[in-house]
Amino acid sequence: MANEVTVPLLPCASIDDIVAFYEVLGFRTTYQQRKPNPYAALQREDLHLHFFEMAGFDPAQSYGSCLVLTSDLEGLHRAFAAGMRAAYGKVLVTGTPRMTRPRARKNQDGLSGFSVIDPGGNWIRVVRKATTEPLPATTPAGRLAKALANAVVQADSRGDVRQAVRILDSALARPQPDDDPVTQVEVLVYRAELALMLDDPETAADLLDRVKRVVLSEEETERAASAYENAADLAAALRRV
Repeated sequence: MANEVTVPLLPCASIDDIVAFYEVLGFRTTYQQRKPNPYAALQREDLHLHFFEMAGFDPAQSYGSCLVLTSDLEGLHRAFAAGMRAAYGKVLVTGTPRMTRPRARKNQDGLSGFSVIDPGGNWIRVVRKATTEPLPATTPAGRLAKALANAVVQADSRGDVRQAVRILDSALARPQPDDDPVTQVEVLVYRAELALMLDDPETAADLLDRVKRVVLSEEETERAASAYENAADLAAALRRV
């Protein structure tokens, strides 16, 4: 057999909310019904997701999840982020729905990934498709990098934000002279993102101020470009809190 296609079928509390959200991300509705049960089929290029509505369903208690493999991780994230900015004026980083940023995942052989948590509480886990090329070394170098890698597993993969906070706070409380300043920026920005997820805008603002005080060379600033982009999104979210 060949050319088989598997389509995730995920629960939600409101088909209308699901359709509206995924349209923001560039999906189109290929099928929708209200009876005998609310149902919708959504498609974005080769990405297919189907949803069914459940009366009394609580997105906070959802175990719905699926894995999306793509060779253009950054492009897909940029497209989703652009849709969010156009519809909401910002990238959604807190609450439900929301989206994480692409980060290397220690529990996925170092491949980068990000997650979309939709209005139904479903985790759409987008991961870079592995190639036949040998993978680079996946062991993070340095104390802060190891803490960041562990925190990403806890928050972005498991959804345990508070454990990720404990890991990062412990690392930030023990600065070392040889800490990589780029990783320091990445840790501070990620910690600010987690603070917003925990509805703690004051801590998030303080952490973003600390980011501005980290002195980087021109080369280091280029390496930290993604973190600074994330910081700008977080600052925009703070202005709307």
